[in-house]
Amino acid sequence: MTIAGPQLSSFKMKSPMTLNPPFHVNMNTAGQDSSPLLSPVLSDVGGARVEEEDEAKRKRYPADKAYFIAKEILATERTYLKDLEVLTVWFRSAVVKENAMPEGLMTLLFSNIDPIYEFHRGFLKELEQRLALWEGRSNAPMKGDYQRIGDVMLKNMHTLKDFTNYLQKHDEVLTELEKATKRIKKLEMVYKEFELQKVCYLPLNTFLLKPIQRLMHYKLILGRLCKHYAAEHRDYNDCRNALKEITEMTSQLQNSLIRLENFQKLTELQHDLLGIDNLVAAGREFIREGCLYKLTKKGLQQRMFFLFSDMLLYTSKGVTGTNQFKIHGHLPLHGMLLIVLDPPCSLTDEASFALQVEESENEWAVPHCFTIYSAQKTIVVAASTRLEMGKWMEDLNMAIEMAKKSTEKSDMFLENSFCNHSNKLPPRYLLGQTQRPNTITHVCWYRNQSLSLSDYLCMIQDDYPLASLPLLGYTVSTPVETDGIQKDYVFKLQFKSHVYFFRAESKYTFERWMEVIKRATSSPGRSSLFIPKDEKEKVTK
Repeated sequence: MTIAGPQLSSFKMKSPMTLNPPFHVNMNTAGQDSSPLLSPVLSDVGGARVEEEDEAKRKRYPADKAYFIAKEILATERTYLKDLEVLTVWFRSAVVKENAMPEGLMTLLFSNIDPIYEFHRGFLKELEQRLALWEGRSNAPMKGDYQRIGDVMLKNMHTLKDFTNYLQKHDEVLTELEKATKRIKKLEMVYKEFELQKVCYLPLNTFLLKPIQRLMHYKLILGRLCKHYAAEHRDYNDCRNALKEITEMTSQLQNSLIRLENFQKLTELQHDLLGIDNLVAAGREFIREGCLYKLTKKGLQQRMFFLFSDMLLYTSKGVTGTNQFKIHGHLPLHGMLLIVLDPPCSLTDEASFALQVEESENEWAVPHCFTIYSAQKTIVVAASTRLEMGKWMEDLNMAIEMAKKSTEKSDMFLENSFCNHSNKLPPRYLLGQTQRPNTITHVCWYRNQSLSLSDYLCMIQDDYPLASLPLLGYTVSTPVETDGIQKDYVFKLQFKSHVYFFRAESKYTFERWMEVIKRATSSPGRSSLFIPKDEKEKVTK
């Protein structure tokens, strides 16, 4: 897949379900030769042969929705195992080769991840065997009804409960690994070089979150199976009991996942931001990041804002080779007021000792504009859309409430956090001249979007990609008549002049891709992270 513009690595186009290759259309390149990535399914080249193969597959394999759900479990299990191998195989090899990691940390890291990896290797084999029997591809002399998946899921979800203690230690592993990379120069170098390797397609510590994220996926997909089956179906009881087992685990680990996601995000931002030494601090929570336009003497200038539970930072994209964001200012949140939509207050009243956020479109004649008052300064910012403005104001409101309830004073802490020596780089990037890899923060900058922690928790990262396409800001739809696509189960991705078409193998996989990509292309704002959609609808009615 070819992507114009910056090569950004988050929101990968990966394959949790079977998907045919993309047909990429660039509206600005009409008349050029056909792309070598042109999909034979959606083009005339080889179209007849591929269509015949597709038809043969449809006739040969089951068409039941449960079969495609089982295929999704199998496909995502394969890619999940590859993610674990980034740690168990590739990173282990790197640190062992250079003798870069202390023995105690090696034991802590791999004694927690190795047993999980071995379990999933066995689980994957069972899934492969069951799908082979389901499709009639197995030569094994076995008899019985194997067009079901609930029994395999129940057995393995029950076994997986034995690994809860390992999963609960992953926040300790993340913390100790981060401390060690700051303390040990050789490990720091190996860590940095490994993150630049193709196999490490995400920040390294992200892979430690995968096991708990995988549990959440099991819960969702088992819920989908239970919803599909009638109560009297032979597979229903096993699926229901497997769902019960995994729900107990996710309930125990839900808080751990939120802590891990928050810690991972803070450590990633520590490397992305230039001008702060100790962003990772006890009690600090990441809330939202994204682009806003700040009113300056030169007019509205694009800035990247970062909202935490104790402060609001605003930055600009650096022009140095490190690809970082330089901090221009910070507003502590302690003592701030709630969002107010009344006319602007005079800074001589009590608002001068607090923060006040107010909508100010009429005053500045700029759409989606609001003003932030604090004891230190006043800034006027504008969002790209009214929806984005609403997300920022909602999260600022929440953050102010959090700060009001906090009893700790952080003014002195904040002063010590920020550096006046703006050219100082985080230690990891003093070791070489290699540019910091692009992260989701860079995607937000280039696409003029924002994301909250709840958005990150809803992401599904599945595979080490053949190619990647940052989806934030894209729209997903079905082709229109002028597109000239006369195939079933095709969806269309578009960002400005860049258009891609993809074809799924079934109605189920088509609907799943549409569902997942719609979630990835936009952030819906704050919501309960683990409440099923059906229950959310009941709450809002």
